Amino acid sequence: MTVILNDIPYYIPAAPVATIHIRPNQLNAGTSAAGLVPLTVVETTSLTLTQSDLEAIIANYTASDDVFQTGFLEAIYIEYTGSLAPGPKTPFTTSIASNMTLLGTSIDNPAESLGSALASGPYFVSTVGSIFQAYRLYSDFAGAFIQPLIPATNGTYAALPAAIPGIEGPSTIAVPSRLYSKITPEQPLAGVRLGVKDIYDVAGVKTSDGNRAWYNLYPIANASALPVQRLIDAGAVIVGKMKTSQFANGEEATADWVDYHSPFNPRGDGYQDPSSSSSGPGAAMGSYPWLDLTIGSDTGGSIRGPSQVQGLFGNRPSHGLVALTGVMPLAPQLDTSGFLCRDPTIWAAAGKVLYPQLTFYNQYPKTLQTIGFPVSGDTDSDTLVLGFLSKLESFLSAKTTILNLTTSWEATKPTFAPESLTSLLNITYPILISKEQIMLVRDPFYADYAAIHDGRLPFVDPAPLVRWAFGDSYPNSTLTDAINNKTTFMDWWSMYITKNDSITCSDSIVLYVGSTADEQNYRNQYSGPPEVPYGFSSGRISPFSEVPDMVVPIGQASYFSNITLHTEFLPVTVDFLAAKGCDGMIFQLVEDLRAAGIINATQAGQTIDGGQILF
Repeated sequence: MTVILNDIPYYIPAAPVATIHIRPNQLNAGTSAAGLVPLTVVETTSLTLTQSDLEAIIANYTASDDVFQTGFLEAIYIEYTGSLAPGPKTPFTTSIASNMTLLGTSIDNPAESLGSALASGPYFVSTVGSIFQAYRLYSDFAGAFIQPLIPATNGTYAALPAAIPGIEGPSTIAVPSRLYSKITPEQPLAGVRLGVKDIYDVAGVKTSDGNRAWYNLYPIANASALPVQRLIDAGAVIVGKMKTSQFANGEEATADWVDYHSPFNPRGDGYQDPSSSSSGPGAAMGSYPWLDLTIGSDTGGSIRGPSQVQGLFGNRPSHGLVALTGVMPLAPQLDTSGFLCRDPTIWAAAGKVLYPQLTFYNQYPKTLQTIGFPVSGDTDSDTLVLGFLSKLESFLSAKTTILNLTTSWEATKPTFAPESLTSLLNITYPILISKEQIMLVRDPFYADYAAIHDGRLPFVDPAPLVRWAFGDSYPNSTLTDAINNKTTFMDWWSMYITKNDSITCSDSIVLYVGSTADEQNYRNQYSGPPEVPYGFSSGRISPFSEVPDMVVPIGQASYFSNITLHTEFLPVTVDFLAAKGCDGMIFQLVEDLRAAGIINATQAGQTIDGGQILF
């Protein structure tokens, strides 16, 4: 059921979480929404609760939780969690305002829990004592979600049966109170609100992979993907599945998205491409302060691209850190699971959960290698990048060298290898993703669809079709060649560029510029048809070498928008690479850089510092 409390919409699940005894006429349901009374459960360790004590508790609730509001103070229930046993000589005493109905305490009116213990926070209570959780409803105005979810039974999820008025977005998202959850060593992500890219299975709901035919063809998932389940077990709360470009292939917002509409990038003028394929996770993290974390996937840039253009912390991990059971494949030799996040502390905590085998080093390399960095501050972005590099050098007491991959390869390449990296790797990426996805996704999909639709083919967006057609045009032997070429590059990189170190994990950190404000990609401009993703670039280093590549926002710079005809701002990011398995070192370094004031958490809004998003 949906109710409005002080102009804020809430969803109330059908099943109560606890019951308490209510005396006749103790509650006046006539003044409350849908026959329910707003209730605040207050937790205290003291045997005395005064009005000033309550006001201090409420101030903390208001500051820390977006679901709670003063409208929930119509009724109060006190949960005593202290160590003293109340008795005749030590009774529990209260003195609170008369306009609040006290429904008792856990001492004189113990709640009968119907699941987990009754936590502090906002609830709704019926006149017969049934207590229901409160979920605040938000509009998905960025169009980032494909399906809003709520917890169901036995670890499964279900579609949210609620909506709020408006045309700003196709979805309404429900979020639980942050007060319901407490972080523990067993659940370090307790209460973290999580969005899941819709190539991951979530138990109880269907997966679309960005394709309508796929969604309608296959049944609901009976188990969550392994990476998702790890996050759930650590306490994360799934609030919805999020849009992906089709079958995780790269797509431009206006030109290529057909089955579903591409989400909106909130930064700058609001009409920049959100990048792909983790488009929903990126757009949502840039747009919604009520969302804490999203999980995406990265094969050739699908986490890093959206993180760069929306100013987020994003990681493509070392390949193979977590099994991708229950995740749609693009190319298993390249596929990885990672996060998009505004807060590096949450980002690192999630990393410890998803990749438990990592060591978080706190000693760092003294060598930095830069690729394609500016040599002078010709633009605001260039000045920002060079200033960040100077601060990083000082923080690490490190020296910087320029890494020229062309000359390094020519000087140290294996004798059997081609003269240039482009010759070695030009078709390696498109062969891997097309050949593997044809076998693992397309062919079974086509056969299953044809079997129940009289031999018909399903609709597929242009970008996957172009890539699959490319794969069909090459013999199957080229897949072996592509794997061998990738291995050649990986072995060379680990031998000559980033080597493992027993003290700092990696002997150096490689940096390249992820995004600047100097180039814009407007979603209202039509491009040509999708093309085969040939070539080699800095963004292809980590897929081929299997090393971590982690996006770090360092600030923002101005540009003149041809949409608003005003100066706007876009994020500037730098990517960090290290030796394989050294993700923990970068996670820790980023936290230390934040503590030193060199970088900051970013905010949801028009800029990385927040602000009203333009529509």
